[in-house]
Amino acid sequence: MQSVREEESSSIDQEPRSCGDNSVWAHVSPLLSAACSDLNEGELIHGDNFNLFAAMSALEIMDPKMDSGMVSTFYSIDEAIESGFAPVPISSDRTVDVQCIIDIMDHLLACEATWHMGHSLAQTVFSCIYVLRPERTSSHALLHSFCRVIRATCRALVSVVSDARTNEEEDLFTMTYGLPFNGDEDGKGLLLLNAVEETICRQLRACKATSSKRRVFEELEPLQTNPQLEEGFCKALLCRIRFRKHFLHALNCMRRPQGRGLELARKHIAYCIAELESVLSSVEFLSLETVENGKNEMEESTTGSGRHPIGFDPNLNKRLSAPTPPRAIKLLSWKKAIDYYVKLLHNLDQICAFKLEPDLDAVLQFVVQFQKSRPDLVARAHLQLLLVQDGKLYGRDTFLTICARSLALDVTKNHGLHLNEYILQLNQLMINLLKILCANTPWQRRKLGKILNDWSIFNVQMGITVGHMMQQVTTPRTPKNGDKSALILNHIYGWLEEQIHWVALRFLVLGFDLKLYSPSEYCMVYWYMYIILWKLAEKAHFRVLIIVHTEERKAKEEDYSRDMAREDRISLWVLLLKCQTSLAQGLTVMIAALRNEGMCSKSQGPFNTENEKFVQHFGLLQKASLPKYDAYESFSESTCHARLDYLPVYECFRDAQKMAKEIKVGYANDPDKLAEVVGLEQVAEHNIIAVNLLCQDRCLKVSFEFIHHPHFATAVVRRS
Repeated sequence: MQSVREEESSSIDQEPRSCGDNSVWAHVSPLLSAACSDLNEGELIHGDNFNLFAAMSALEIMDPKMDSGMVSTFYSIDEAIESGFAPVPISSDRTVDVQCIIDIMDHLLACEATWHMGHSLAQTVFSCIYVLRPERTSSHALLHSFCRVIRATCRALVSVVSDARTNEEEDLFTMTYGLPFNGDEDGKGLLLLNAVEETICRQLRACKATSSKRRVFEELEPLQTNPQLEEGFCKALLCRIRFRKHFLHALNCMRRPQGRGLELARKHIAYCIAELESVLSSVEFLSLETVENGKNEMEESTTGSGRHPIGFDPNLNKRLSAPTPPRAIKLLSWKKAIDYYVKLLHNLDQICAFKLEPDLDAVLQFVVQFQKSRPDLVARAHLQLLLVQDGKLYGRDTFLTICARSLALDVTKNHGLHLNEYILQLNQLMINLLKILCANTPWQRRKLGKILNDWSIFNVQMGITVGHMMQQVTTPRTPKNGDKSALILNHIYGWLEEQIHWVALRFLVLGFDLKLYSPSEYCMVYWYMYIILWKLAEKAHFRVLIIVHTEERKAKEEDYSRDMAREDRISLWVLLLKCQTSLAQGLTVMIAALRNEGMCSKSQGPFNTENEKFVQHFGLLQKASLPKYDAYESFSESTCHARLDYLPVYECFRDAQKMAKEIKVGYANDPDKLAEVVGLEQVAEHNIIAVNLLCQDRCLKVSFEFIHHPHFATAVVRRS
C-alpha cells in the first residue's frame, strides 16, 4: 500500500469508539484505501491549514520508521511477558540458563555503549524486559541483582550528564521517556550483587578443590549441572559481575565533592580494565558451541558466544519516543562495545589522575590535552563536574583566587574584591569557558566564537572602570586598601586580555581539527594565527614581568621563598608561543609567496570572493575586535609583495627551529609537550628545506600536509 502523510497519526480500531472527552475515534482504513487508489506518486492528504512547517513534523502512516503506532511483535510489555518472551527462569536446564544469562549480560553491555553514543535509552538498555520489570526476577538472584545494578548505573550516568548540562549536544541521553527509572530497590543492587559474587566464588573454589577438600563444599549447590563446564561458566560470570560492580563504584566515587573520591575511583577503574580483559578471554570458552557461525557474524555479534540473547525487543518502547519517530538503531557489536569501555575507562582514569592544583594554566593545558583523545560524552561530563562545583574550581577555590595566583598576587586581605561587580562577572565568564572547553569539538568551537564577543564587551567595560580607578590612586585622599584593589584589578585586566587571545587561538586551531579550512585558505588562517599568537605572547610575557616584580618585592619585605618553578613554567610557555608565532609567520609568507608567483592557487571560488571567505572564517573574531583594525585590508597589504627569496621566510623558520631546541630541554619531563615541540621543530626543519628547493626550481609542485603537527603544515615538494 502506498504510504500516505497526514498531519496527525491516528489509532486504528476495528469499530468506532468514544473517549472521555466526548471525541469519537473511527476506523480509517477504508478511507485510506480509497485515497490510495486516487493519489499519484508524491501526493498527500492534508487539511486546509497544512503548510510547509507542518510537513516537517508530519508522520508517514504504515512506515515503520515513522509511525510509532504500527503493530510490532507485541502490543505491550505485559503481552510479551504472557507469551513467554522473557521467562524466569530462562530455562529449566541450569546449564542453558547460565549460558543465556551471560548472553543477556553481553548484550546489555552493547546496548549501554550504544546508548552512550547518543541513541535512545528506551530502545537500547530498556529494550530488555528483565531490566524493565526487575521485580519479576526476584526469584533469580543472579539475573535480579545484575539488572538492578544496570538500572542504578544508568541513573548515575543520566544524573552526571544532566548536572553537567551537556545534553544540548546529546538531547536523547538524558530523556527517560517515562520509563520506570527511579526504582527504590535499585540502590540495593550492589549489596545483592556482592552476595551473588561471593556465592559464585565459592562455587569456583569448589570445582577447583581436590578430593580431600571437596567435603567442605559438599553442601554447596553447583552453578549448573555439567561439571566439565563449571569452572568456565564461573569465571565468565565473575568477570562480568565484577566489572559491573567496580564500574558503578567508580562512577559513585567520582561524584564525591571536591575530588575526594578520585584516588579510590582510580582503583575501581583499574579493576574494571582488568575484568574487561578477562571478559574478552572468556569468548573462546563461550563460543565453543557456536563455531558454525561465520567469522563475520561473530565479529558483528552483540554477545561473546555469538548467540542471540533472550528477552530483548527494541520495539517494545517505541511508543514512548514521541514526539519523535522511533530511530532505526544498529547496536555496537560486543567487541566494539568493549573497545568503547576501555577507552572510556582510560579517559576517566586521566581525569582521576589530574592533580587538582589551583593553577588555571595547568587546568587549561590539561583540558586541551584531554580533548585530543576525542573523549565521549560521559567522560567529558565527569571532567566538567570535577572542574566546576558550586561556582568554584574543584568546589574549593574562587576564580579571583585562581586569577590572583596566576599573577602571584595576594587577595586574602582584600575581602571586598570578592564582591566586586567585575570580579563576579569574571567568575561567571570563567565558569562558562571551562564548561565550553569540556564540550565536543564542533559545539566547543561554535560556543567559543560566540563568547568571544561577551569577553570583549566585558574587557572594554572593565578597562574604562580600571582606568578611572588608576587615575584616582595618585590622589592623597584615596585609602590604602583602595590603592591595592585598583592595582590588583589593573593586573587582572591585563590578564583578562591574555585569556581573550587564548580563547581566540583555541577557536582558530579547532578549525584544523574539524577540517574547516581548505588549502587555498591556509594563508589567511596562518596570518590570523600569527596576529593572535604575537599578541598572546606579548600579554603572557607581560604577566611574567608582573610575577617576577611581585615575587622580588615579597622576598624583600618578608621571609618569603620565590616560586621559581612557576616562573620557569610560564617563561617556557611564552617561549613556546613565540616559537609558534614564528612558524605561523613563516607559513604565511611562504604560502603568500607561492600564490604571488603562481605556484599555489588563491582562495578565489566561483561563489565567494577571498574577502567573503575571510569574513566567514573570522567574522566572530573581528566582531570581538581581534584585531582592532581592518583585518582583511592588513592581510592583503602584508602578503601581496611576498617572494620566495624574501629573507624573513628563512629567518622565521630558523628562529622557530632554534627556539624549539631550547624548549625541548624544559619539557624533558613532560612527554605530551615534548612530542608537540618535536613536531614544531620538524615542521620548521622540513619547511626550510622546501623553501630552498622551490627557490632552485620553480617548476616543482608543492602541497601542505599535517605530517608532524596537527595545526602547523609541512610543505611537501614533488616533481611535476
